[in-house]
Amino acid sequence: MTCLRTGELVLFQGDSVTDCGRSRDNDALLGSGYAGMVAAQFSAAYPDINVRFLNRGISGNRSKDLVARWQNDCIDLKPNWVSVLIGINDTWRRYDRQDPTSTEDYAANCREIFRRTREEIDARLIILEPFVLPYPEDRKAWRVDLDPKIHALRELAVEFDAVYVPLDGLLAAASCRRASTVWSGDGVHPSAAGHAFIARQWLQAVNALR
Repeated sequence: MTCLRTGELVLFQGDSVTDCGRSRDNDALLGSGYAGMVAAQFSAAYPDINVRFLNRGISGNRSKDLVARWQNDCIDLKPNWVSVLIGINDTWRRYDRQDPTSTEDYAANCREIFRRTREEIDARLIILEPFVLPYPEDRKAWRVDLDPKIHALRELAVEFDAVYVPLDGLLAAASCRRASTVWSGDGVHPSAAGHAFIARQWLQAVNALR
């Protein structure tokens, strides 16, 4: 069973992990990542339920970028469900450009887009946890920055009664069974198997709702 209904719109938002080559000209082309896999697998499993899926992920985005474009790329689209995966670039920019985002600013940015989503369009939130896997070696040091952001995001998920997909923990567990490089070659961008894993976790979390 699924809680998604005919006529509903599901919007995917995030950075490159969500973008994954999605078309800017054709909304039907959701990219080669988990967003497109979710749409394909859902449609195959529930051919009688006509749900529309949109992908507005933009490579390189941080939480502040979502705040800046939330009116055009979320509110104006009036989705019924909003799936958000954001945060790894808020961490990454600290290490490659010396341009950090504090946990407080990250949480404030996320709270703002979640608040607007609930108050202005009353859409249900699906929050995906940002993640980093321990390869290459330098990714291990990122936990100092990312872990507090994950904890803040979990608190926001409770505050906004969101569907929460704990990807960082789930992928860490998966990496105990298969090498982390199976799921991502750089610790951040999923492989095809990694995207399939995320799509599976997304569908399980959403379909578990009643």
